[in-house]
Amino acid sequence: MNKEIYDTYVGLLKEELVPALGCTEPIAIAYAAAKAREVLGCMPEKVELRCSGSIIKNVKGVTVPNSGGLKGIEVAAMLGIVGGDVNRELEVLQTITQEHIEKTKELVSQDVCHFDLADNPENLYILVDVEGGGHTAEVEIKTSHTNITKIVKDGQVQFVRDEEQTASYSGKEKLDKNLLNVKDILTFANEVDLADVEETLNRQIEFNSAIAKEGLTNNYGANVGKNLLKYCGKDDVRIRAKAMAAAGSDARMSGCAMPVVINSGSGNQGMTVSLPIIEYAKEMGASHEQLLRALTVGNLIALHQKRYIGALSAFCGAVCAGTAAGTGIAYLHGAGYDEICRIITNTLGSVGGIVCDGAKPSCAAKIAASVEAAILSWNMSKEGDTFADGEGLVKENVERTIESVTRMGREGMKSTNTEILNIMVGK
Repeated sequence: MNKEIYDTYVGLLKEELVPALGCTEPIAIAYAAAKAREVLGCMPEKVELRCSGSIIKNVKGVTVPNSGGLKGIEVAAMLGIVGGDVNRELEVLQTITQEHIEKTKELVSQDVCHFDLADNPENLYILVDVEGGGHTAEVEIKTSHTNITKIVKDGQVQFVRDEEQTASYSGKEKLDKNLLNVKDILTFANEVDLADVEETLNRQIEFNSAIAKEGLTNNYGANVGKNLLKYCGKDDVRIRAKAMAAAGSDARMSGCAMPVVINSGSGNQGMTVSLPIIEYAKEMGASHEQLLRALTVGNLIALHQKRYIGALSAFCGAVCAGTAAGTGIAYLHGAGYDEICRIITNTLGSVGGIVCDGAKPSCAAKIAASVEAAILSWNMSKEGDTFADGEGLVKENVERTIESVTRMGREGMKSTNTEILNIMVGK
C-alpha cells in the first residue's frame, strides 16, 4: 500500500496506544501540577488551577489512582505536587506512597489548592499557578493530556509551544489523521508487517487483560462486569466480551493503580476497543497473528472516528470504541469492507446519542451498552441489514456517516456539554 499511509498508520498506533495510570483527566492535572512544582523548585504554599469544563466534568466523580480512594481536582493536583514523578507523564502517580497520600490530605484540608472554570475555548485545558519560597510558576496544558504549551517562572516565559508545534510535540513527526479511512485501514491490517506494531499491541493485550481480570476478581464501583457474568452467563462469548471491557472500567474508574493502554487519550476507550476482540479471539481459537491484525483494525477505526470529535466532548467515547470493537470482531471472522461498513453505520445509528457526563463508575455500563450495540450491528450486517441514507444522521456511505455523527458530537453537543457541567456543579 501507499508508503505515506502505511507509515502514518504505524506511527499513530505507536503514538496513541501508550500506557496510562488511572483516568487520564486527573492524571493530566497531576502531571501539570508536578511540572509546576518542578519549575517552582520547592513545595508551593498556594496552588490555583483553571480547567476546561470537560476536564472538571471528568475529574469530579472519579477516584484518583494511588490516592487511597480519594476523589477530586484538588486531590489530583496536590498528589502530583507532593509525590508525582513528572518524567513518567501519564504514569506520574506510579510512585505515590502512603506518606504522600497523608501529606496530600493535610494540604487539601488546609485549603492550599483551589480551582475554577477556565475562560478558554479548548475542551482540554489545564492551567496550574503555584507560589512558594518567594517565587511563582505557571504550567499550561492544551489539546492533549501531556502537551505542555507554556511554562512561566517569576513572570518570565521559559517555554512556549505554538499550535503547529502542538500538532507534533515531543519531537514526533506530524501524523496526518486525515489519511485515516475504513478502506485503507483494512488494507493496512491485511498487509502490515507485524514486527512494526506487535510490541505496541502485545502491551495493549497484556495491560488491558490484567486490569479486566482485576475488575472481575475484586469489588470496584458498581461491579458492572461481575454482574454481567453473574446474571447473564459466563458461557456466552457476547456476555464475556461486554463483561471484560466493563470490568476494566469498573476497576479503573474506582482507583485501581494498574496501568492500561489507551486509545484516543482514554483508558476506557482503549479497553473498550481491545478487550471484546481479545475475548472473541480466545473463543474461536484465533492465532496470535489474527488477533494482532484484528486489534489493528479496531484501534485505527476508533482513532478514525474520534479524530473528528477531539479528546473530550459531551459525546461518549465508548460509542466510538465499541463500534470499533465490533469491526475488529467481525474482521476476526473474515468480514470484508462492505460488512464492516454496515457495522459502523448500524452502531453509530443506534447508540450515537449516549452522553458523557464525566468519568465515573457508570462508564462501565455505557461501555457494555456500546459493545452490545456493536455485536447486534455485526449480526445485522451479516444478514445484509443496515440503516439507510437519510435515516437520521446516516448518510450515503460510511465515511459520510462517521462525519455526520461525529459532527453532532463535536458541534451539536457543545451546549449539552455546558449544561451537563452546570448540573454537575449545582448551577
